[in-house]
Amino acid sequence: MISPLASVSSDATIGQNVTIEAFTVIEGDVAIGDNCRIGPHVTIMNGARIGSDCKIFPNAVIAAEPQDLKFQGEETTATIGNSTIIRECVTINRGTKLDRNDTLVGSHCIIMAYTHVAHDCVIGDHVILANNVQMAGHVHIGDHAFIGGSSAIHQHVMIGRHAMISGGSLVRKDVPPFITAAREPLCYMGINTVGLERKGFNSTQRTAIHDIYQHIYTSGQNMNESLQSLKSRNQFGDFSSEIISFIERSIRGTIGAQRVK
Repeated sequence: MISPLASVSSDATIGQNVTIEAFTVIEGDVAIGDNCRIGPHVTIMNGARIGSDCKIFPNAVIAAEPQDLKFQGEETTATIGNSTIIRECVTINRGTKLDRNDTLVGSHCIIMAYTHVAHDCVIGDHVILANNVQMAGHVHIGDHAFIGGSSAIHQHVMIGRHAMISGGSLVRKDVPPFITAAREPLCYMGINTVGLERKGFNSTQRTAIHDIYQHIYTSGQNMNESLQSLKSRNQFGDFSSEIISFIERSIRGTIGAQRVK
């Protein structure tokens, strides 16, 4: 059902069983999948690619131009996966040609009110961004991560899958997978035990992840020495490989251990 008070371009591609409420504006170069519900006063701009079964709440703005001085008006996109919920006043900007031409939000995500997703960000599946998370450009967030409310994430930061970041955090460095991060400056607080258990990681798997991070953060070695030691021991399988690969790919550097006062 499309409200007669909505402004929907005839060039937009709208799926089956889509509800578009009053005073929403949808531009021409837009694709919206089946069974979506678009609330009132939403603005969906050129370049938006929205999957099926999504819910978008009032005053959200999808696919606005990047807030990047290097942007020259090129045709780029903002892609949202299936069954993702976008709450009130969320802004998701398009990508830029200097990076990946697309901003990507995965499937089954919850993007809470007043959150900003900047140009060229990549958000995995089942990610939760709590209220007022502010993301700079080129941020990558892995599947099942949780970012606490009012956190600010520096450009080009990577956050690993199943990571949990406490509310109000300033995320200046990369956050490896499976851990909880908090305090200022942001630091390793242990593995995300509750989150991992809820996602079906058994006690053996959780113990392996814990032991890897104990070695990284409490062995007394520097990061390079810790990684080389883990490689030589080769006892933690895929978890060790994933964590080592993440840290070695880091450009901004990874967060450190908790400081003892």
